[in-house]
Amino acid sequence: MSPSILAFLAVVPILTAAVLLVGFRTPAKIAMPISFLATVVVAYLAWDIDIIDIVASSIQGLFITFDILYIVFGAIVLLNLLKYSTALRAIRKGFADISEDRRVQVVIIAWLFGSFIEGAAGFGTPAAIVAPLLVGMGFPAFCAVMLGMMVQSTAVSFGAVGTPILVGVSGGIQSPEFAAELAASGLQLSDYIQMVTSEVVLLHGITGTLMPTLMVCMMTRFFGKNKSWKEGLQILPFTIFGGFAFAVPYVLTGLFLGPEFPSLLGALVAIPIVVFAAKRGFLVPKKTWDFDKEKNWPSTWFGTLNVKLNDDKGEKRMSLVKAWLPYIIMAALLVLSRLPQLPLKGWLADIKIAWTGILGTSISASSSPLYLPGTILLLAGIITIWLHKMKSAKVRIAFKDSAKMLLGAGFVLIFTVPMVRIYINSGLNPSGLPGMPIAMAEWVAGNVGDIYPLFAPSIGALGAFIAGSNTVSNLMFTLFQYGVAVKLAMPSFIVVALQATGAAAGNMIAIHNVVAASATVGFLGKEGMVLRKTIVPTLYYLLVVGLLGLIFIFY
Repeated sequence: MSPSILAFLAVVPILTAAVLLVGFRTPAKIAMPISFLATVVVAYLAWDIDIIDIVASSIQGLFITFDILYIVFGAIVLLNLLKYSTALRAIRKGFADISEDRRVQVVIIAWLFGSFIEGAAGFGTPAAIVAPLLVGMGFPAFCAVMLGMMVQSTAVSFGAVGTPILVGVSGGIQSPEFAAELAASGLQLSDYIQMVTSEVVLLHGITGTLMPTLMVCMMTRFFGKNKSWKEGLQILPFTIFGGFAFAVPYVLTGLFLGPEFPSLLGALVAIPIVVFAAKRGFLVPKKTWDFDKEKNWPSTWFGTLNVKLNDDKGEKRMSLVKAWLPYIIMAALLVLSRLPQLPLKGWLADIKIAWTGILGTSISASSSPLYLPGTILLLAGIITIWLHKMKSAKVRIAFKDSAKMLLGAGFVLIFTVPMVRIYINSGLNPSGLPGMPIAMAEWVAGNVGDIYPLFAPSIGALGAFIAGSNTVSNLMFTLFQYGVAVKLAMPSFIVVALQATGAAAGNMIAIHNVVAASATVGFLGKEGMVLRKTIVPTLYYLLVVGLLGLIFIFY
């Protein structure tokens, strides 16, 4: 079978999902089962994969589905507990005290706080936390999900304390050919990883500085009363300031300290600086921007998460410190549980639910439930119950509401993630064919030549779109990107960096990330609407990073 036919067949399941979700606006609960069936048919007929391997891959996908739903459930529970304890009302007022301007709130909550959560936990956690928090602040659910997805860009390459680089790139590139090159150059693997890290922070630092501006402009254009890009650009000095406040420590950390802490330290340095500036009106327009009155919002903007926070005169108002303490505890626990220098990470990660050799195949699956962010989120929720002295009736309502919202996401992800695993495992076939993702990537590489660096980030984004993970994309495609670089006589560490950066951008359009984020605000069934918005920042990111790649390599 020719490479072109293989590449076409490999893209059929993705096109099926894209056409149904984006073109026909089909809800994910219908589109993803159809796409799953299309993947099974292509895998069985074109790749000659045994039915038992397809079933095993699906079971492997269900393990991952559990992990995602566990994280989403933890995020929703914490949010609902904060709602019923009145903490969310205090948080909303606290942000309003910094600035009532929604554009400022986007920079501080979505961009900076979201980047911190990404650096600490990764794996879709920022959107699961930021989106419901924004809804609690009075943002439309549609807008909140869009912004939550856009957060998953610049910070992602160093999410979960550097996992996409330390696990994804390191695990994906190791091969006899790569080992021989390292030996000939006198470098260690750690040296090469640092070279890649340095390129990644520069690519992200340049491209990501404009992300707060793009987030604000898309909000004012698509969710403002006047549908205006100009209203977003009116706060350009502040959004650029917010971008630089994060990017400068982010880049310096990556260049001098390595891949573990760029996102964490970038956000930790930037948050107090930007909050201090916003409180004093530095670079903030005098005219405040807000959404139109809620009664004028289109019905498509609403989710089912009910977090209306009308002030009750009869209730004592909670202090801001006490209201924020659960999130602070959550962030601290996430960091402590991720630091490799502490034993806590090993203790939690070693407790696994595993199935080795599923149904007698070479496919295995495992989950470390105590290490997942969902456990940290639930622990923060339990602390909230005690800290805020919540009544048992309100606690029950919070958990009941959260469970209801989880059911819709569970149905969609039961088909989405197994589809992804069949795709990724398609290289395990008796015909010796390359896996579906590799078949598509090889076709691209073979048809673009010296301008390949322009397309290298898109390969990474494709992997993230399929797998919903920068780390998995890097595991799938890093060795391929390395091989193409060697074939084209290009510096391999730059091409690998383009892979890692593009894979981060691809998280903005990863289907099951959109589903998970939508679930936290009750926006299920409208995933195609979200994808039509998030494709805009994704294309911006891939184009700019690709052009930078050409410049880095040839100039």
